[in-house]
Amino acid sequence: MLSKRSVILCLISIFTVISLNVHAQEVIKTSALKSNNYGVTYILPKTVLVINAEFSKTTLKAGLYAKYAEKYLGAADNVITEDMVIYNLDEVEISSKGIPDKNEAYVIEFKAKTSAPFVYLTKDGVICTINAEYTPEESTTKKEVKKPSVTVPVPGVQSAYTEEYLRAGSVSKMAEVAAKQIYKLRESRMDILTGDAENTPKDGEAMKIVLQQLEAQEKALVELFTGTRSIEKEFATFEADPTGNMEKEIIFRFSKYLGVVDADDLSGSPVYMNLKKIDSIEEAPVDPKAKKETKGIVYNIPGRASVELFFGIQQLFRGNMEIVQFGTKQILGTSIFEDKKGPVKVHFYPETGGIKQIQ
Repeated sequence: MLSKRSVILCLISIFTVISLNVHAQEVIKTSALKSNNYGVTYILPKTVLVINAEFSKTTLKAGLYAKYAEKYLGAADNVITEDMVIYNLDEVEISSKGIPDKNEAYVIEFKAKTSAPFVYLTKDGVICTINAEYTPEESTTKKEVKKPSVTVPVPGVQSAYTEEYLRAGSVSKMAEVAAKQIYKLRESRMDILTGDAENTPKDGEAMKIVLQQLEAQEKALVELFTGTRSIEKEFATFEADPTGNMEKEIIFRFSKYLGVVDADDLSGSPVYMNLKKIDSIEEAPVDPKAKKETKGIVYNIPGRASVELFFGIQQLFRGNMEIVQFGTKQILGTSIFEDKKGPVKVHFYPETGGIKQIQ
């Protein structure tokens, strides 16, 4: 059965790191008191699959003298002859995150003689701990520290224009003069490097600046023949709710000339997912006495699924992932909290609603 999908598309030109970990959320400590009948309401999460696509947008601009490139520069292979925008799908990653399942809300009903019970919840109500302090984990993502750099201003193509170029009466003549200037700049650079220039810079830093200026002028003139190429990074994020098996479920389509397009837009090739439930479920730690109880703390035992991601016929991902919706629910009896020797502490995985540890 195909699942319902919610798709979030976010196209940006500057890379942004987004944390998908529920640990980054604010947590709230709630005590079970007589005023609330010793009850605490909590929510269990469900699994959402997150597909992050990274792609490049390459903008090609033809040079003013493109048709003269072979004649004056001997260049033919790398000449851009027409303006064009091309997209390339660089990388697709898949991960999972837990989100609150509003249909899975429960109440922990402690008895009055329970020793000072309290519960930590996320701000969305997802259970984190019982009788145990909880601190959201800090992100392990390292922030990139950029070192300050000094940028030397370099002149553009205008500074390479000569009087002969400005007086040229036709495009063909302008191309010829521009080509001559390119060769002059190359000769000047070679003279500086070999020490044959009349006014060779006296120190290394001065030579570096002069060479940068010559290279910038040459590059600007060459681009009048070969054209320019600029590349921008863009990103798109999609979410899929795995409520059942998926067979070639199209997440989005990608076009060489349009980039990311809608799943029903046939101008692009599909990026699709195969997802199949794996029957084996690993049991979580449970107090044997609690199995006899019919009331208590409901928690998840996540199931697993095999996941494949394809772009056309190219396989992008293959592996197994935990899926809450494919698992089961169990009950942890509240009688374990009535031990007068000391409070029992329970730690949960906020991403899945499964039990992590019982102390």
